[in-house]
Amino acid sequence: MEIKVVENAASVEADILVVNQFEGEKTTNDLANKYAIEEDNFKGKFGETYLLPTYGNAPYRKVLVLGLGKKEEFCSNKLREAVAKAIKKAMQMEAKKVAFSFEGINFDYSEQFTMGAFIADYKFDKYKSEKKNNHVEEVYVQANPDLVKKAEKIAAAMTFARNLANEPAQFATPTELANIAQDFAGLETKIYDKEECEKMGMGAFLAVGQGSEQEPKFIHMKYTCDNPKKRIAIIGKGICFDSGGLDIKPASSMLTMKDDMSGAACVLGVMSIIREFNPQVEVHGIIAACENMPSGKSYKPGDILTAKNGKTIEVDNTDAEGRLTLADALCYACELGVDEVIDLATLTGACMVALGSHAAGIMGNDETLVHNLIDTAKRSGEKFWELPLWEEYFDSLKSEVADMKNSGARWGGASAAGVFLQKFVKDVKWAHIDIAGTAFLDKAQKELIAGATGAGVRTLLNYILEQ
Repeated sequence: MEIKVVENAASVEADILVVNQFEGEKTTNDLANKYAIEEDNFKGKFGETYLLPTYGNAPYRKVLVLGLGKKEEFCSNKLREAVAKAIKKAMQMEAKKVAFSFEGINFDYSEQFTMGAFIADYKFDKYKSEKKNNHVEEVYVQANPDLVKKAEKIAAAMTFARNLANEPAQFATPTELANIAQDFAGLETKIYDKEECEKMGMGAFLAVGQGSEQEPKFIHMKYTCDNPKKRIAIIGKGICFDSGGLDIKPASSMLTMKDDMSGAACVLGVMSIIREFNPQVEVHGIIAACENMPSGKSYKPGDILTAKNGKTIEVDNTDAEGRLTLADALCYACELGVDEVIDLATLTGACMVALGSHAAGIMGNDETLVHNLIDTAKRSGEKFWELPLWEEYFDSLKSEVADMKNSGARWGGASAAGVFLQKFVKDVKWAHIDIAGTAFLDKAQKELIAGATGAGVRTLLNYILEQ
């Protein structure tokens, strides 16, 4: 898809001209006003559409009236969703050229328009023997070209992350993630193998991966610039497949466990494009990649692990593995001299129970960092909701034989996991984002189709660019 910025979209030769209608108002298109509104009483409720032909009397073959709902309730998030709906409608009709003529919108919609168009145009059909080529090729709109270009890059990073998280575990192995990271131009990338991780004392991370035939890989990507304003480390949970280990999951719960590396996919998506933005921020992308599999070599309930910072962990449940890999990754990140550490992880079912698939949970040790990320997410089209990080949640993680257990009581599980992670954060501002509910959808939701969503990519890139 190519988005072309024009002065007057209504004059473009296109398959479809999309015009907007707010409830109680008319459009700027005479055909739409006559047939949709006057004759058929089209109301313009949010998300509704009305299609009519022009019979050769206009540069465009058809007019699509796009309902935007009540004007006082309209916002950038609704615009993105509405644009996605129009693009999907155009794809159903196999239209190749679509022009948008928007009027009466009192904010700059350039960025969210672009995101909506590209999100709608996405599908993962790599493994289908028959592919339907119904992509929209050209989109015309009056917009800010600089913001359109920015959004195109963010959308490309989001697509990269979605593709990777949608890949089966047979493809997206720890070694493949490492190979992908090494292919990024303009970054300093170091891949640590099992022996190197052992020398660094990453006993928690290595324990999780020891049951798999796939070798674990610890990935460190670094973007640098002259005189950076800030240094940020972003960590993505990289469990390439999570069977649960010896505490094995039910079969139905394993069906989507290829997505347990969605945090890693997000970090790779961000790092894939960051050089093109040239931000004045030093950014470290970190992934502890492995599989959690049952075998004769697997770590076991009751084992005691020693993390990179020397803290000991009693294994209460081998299916609470993500926090173990993140523990060593957090220790590593805190030794880099960064100002902030942000981790993203499909970490807890408890967060899904609390927030569903519409919002990610966020918590951290610095209120300003957490709230800035929440605000950036809102502007970017994502939702983060702050969860408590009270020391009382650690009570259920206390161990009789080690410094802590890796899993505790059922209640407050998302916050307990956050408190666990905090034990491996030292002398740095830190935020933890639990994307368990938002990273992968069982069915379509608003502008997103079922499957991987690229959770966190938009927010992290915008946060970095705003520093």
